[in-house]
Amino acid sequence: MKYLVFLMLISLCTSCSSVQRNTDLSSRNNDENDLYRMVFASCNDQDRAQPLWQPIIANSPNLFVWGGDNVYADTSNMERMKADYDKVWSNIDYQALSKMTEITGTWDDHDYGKNDAGVEWKHKGAAKNILLDFLKVPETDERRSREGVYTSKLYSTDQGSIKLILLDTRTFRDALKKSDNPDWRYEPWGPGEGGSVLGIKQWEWLETELQDEVADFTVIVTSIQFLSDRHGWEKWANHPDEVVKMNQLIQNAKAKNILLLSGDRHMAEISVKPLQGKNYSLVDFTSSGMTHTWITNATEENPYRVSNVVKRLNFGVLLFDFKKRQVTFEIRGEDNFLYEQYMQQY
Repeated sequence: MKYLVFLMLISLCTSCSSVQRNTDLSSRNNDENDLYRMVFASCNDQDRAQPLWQPIIANSPNLFVWGGDNVYADTSNMERMKADYDKVWSNIDYQALSKMTEITGTWDDHDYGKNDAGVEWKHKGAAKNILLDFLKVPETDERRSREGVYTSKLYSTDQGSIKLILLDTRTFRDALKKSDNPDWRYEPWGPGEGGSVLGIKQWEWLETELQDEVADFTVIVTSIQFLSDRHGWEKWANHPDEVVKMNQLIQNAKAKNILLLSGDRHMAEISVKPLQGKNYSLVDFTSSGMTHTWITNATEENPYRVSNVVKRLNFGVLLFDFKKRQVTFEIRGEDNFLYEQYMQQY
């Protein structure tokens, strides 16, 4: 009996040690400290509590990426929208983050100005300028002079490089199809219907970007989910022809080791799908809900899901290991708690 109790105590201590390793980054070994750390997050209501900035800072990110819904403005009043963004910058922890690393990103609907809006939104030009000001984008940047907020940038280190591609799924996106299903807001269009998600010019631009072989990893940020296709909210699957087009683009790409980051859903999950013609699988890493999540909402089926669904406040961490050609995906939350971890070999 005493021996059994002893074993139980050892087991409990081991479990506690594991939790401590997951939440205390100071315990990472030297190899882990050499990794390139990218943090991304979405769905940030400027009028709610902001408990995740300190744990984000604790991860010492090399880059922070906004995945969309950076504020909840939902307004045609541009002065009000700017004031909402200013509230984010008034947060001393966000200011601290901006001093330690570069901040970049794209938008979704609530910072675009209207829930679920697309190409029809009349104030998208003015809203774009406010977003770019918020991100402190230089006046000489190409986004200042063209339609949309899509862009790319190469991040190089002594160990390797990452190409970040930020898509704009709002400015050019055609209408959504309303659903008669009371549990769904939208449903997919039929073949040949539904128009575009990215628009002609952005599609042409993306195809060119994916012919670039320079970077060791290619990260595509799309504000809405790409792989998860069995829910009734906004998703790429509402435009099936566009999904086919993106899959073909990725399969034919010369760009190395492509992965996707998405938000919008007020929950976090990791989805994975094998890629034809590639020696790795496509990861769609969803992190959403910096300030609020929908805990009571039913969780839909997702045949590509390889993690638990996290409905607590969360942000995403990507650890790039250039030597091992692998990426570790982490879903973290308040107090830097590690909810989920998934490793992909490339």
